[in-house]
Amino acid sequence: MPARDADSGLTGERLLARFLALDAFLTEHQGLWRPRPFTHLQLPWEAQHPALAQWLRRRSLAEAESSHNLPTELQAPAPFPQWAQLAAQLSAVDKLPAGALHAPSSRLNVDVPGRKWQQIEAFGSALQFAERPTHWLDWCAGKGHLGRRLLQPGQHLTCLEYDPALIAAGQALSDHHQMPARHHPQDVMAEDAVQQLRGEHTPVALHACGDLHVRLLQLASAAGCKHLAVAPCCYNRISSEQYQALSAPARASALRLSREDLGLPLSETVTAGLRVRLQRDTSMARRLGFDQLQRQLRGCDEYLPTPSLSSEWLHRSFTDYCQHLAALKGLSTGGQDWAALEQHGWQRLAQVRNLELVRGLFRRPLEMWLVLDRALFLQENGYQAQVGRFCETALTPRNLMVLAERD
Repeated sequence: MPARDADSGLTGERLLARFLALDAFLTEHQGLWRPRPFTHLQLPWEAQHPALAQWLRRRSLAEAESSHNLPTELQAPAPFPQWAQLAAQLSAVDKLPAGALHAPSSRLNVDVPGRKWQQIEAFGSALQFAERPTHWLDWCAGKGHLGRRLLQPGQHLTCLEYDPALIAAGQALSDHHQMPARHHPQDVMAEDAVQQLRGEHTPVALHACGDLHVRLLQLASAAGCKHLAVAPCCYNRISSEQYQALSAPARASALRLSREDLGLPLSETVTAGLRVRLQRDTSMARRLGFDQLQRQLRGCDEYLPTPSLSSEWLHRSFTDYCQHLAALKGLSTGGQDWAALEQHGWQRLAQVRNLELVRGLFRRPLEMWLVLDRALFLQENGYQAQVGRFCETALTPRNLMVLAERD
């Protein structure tokens, strides 16, 4: 593989400079992105910016949907454009240079969904290290599709996976393609996972969740792996209630991120079919209708967490839905104007979705903050780390990659 271009993406001193700028931005404006419109009838920032709040609250659900994935482009009243401009500037990062991947073996992409295969291709094309890897380590490999796509003659492959069924299926596929791959059962969070990493390994992880990819960074750097590549995902899938910062700058930050905060970058949705969108909207509108009901019944103007109900409840009447949730929370509904409550739920859903556009401005800045924390940790451990995009957002919103190598 050709050496990567040191002038592309974020690397060197630019990692820390960008992190500090993001940290200041997120800290200053945390009153905008921490409170969730879904749980608050009135957001703290609305009193400071009434014109913006009223403008957003008057918009329709369809208008909110059209702006969801590109909130920085929304022509909203001040100070929304100023926030949007700064958010876009601080989130901007180059696409990593793509090299030509070797041609895949015949039928290698069988059993791989089309979008996932495109992600694998894009991820693999961005892996340009100064030295050619000799032994790939596919972390949380599933069936090992990524590892097999990267494998070239003269190289070896180890796939670590927890699920026995995926291990067996992956080994069968590797054997079928006559590839030198070992699919090994491993709980990567267990103490003995450290035994699976050696200096000659090049670990790769495409969308390993939360603690899983953090564990890889820690073990790979300790094992002396010369290069690695990670595309993080699901930052909120962590065992602790609070985020445990990795790098010195992140540990010094005034930001203290909860597990709920870590879910903000994941709130961006990719294209979904009409049926899925309608099901999602109906579920949320019903929960918001019930929220209005429970506030009345309890005489308490606070959000009440409720369990998620299976999709079959969306085919039952709104009355049945609310009475079931009320019973689960020990509430008696009595007689209600159910039609008015249901209509209120849909009206509030439109307001919630539009108010969420303010939080949406901070999705990418927070994700960049988290990814840069990972890159800075690797830099502190002797790596030349680089952050960039390995594909376009339309293919996956989780398109940020950390590339790292050291002498």
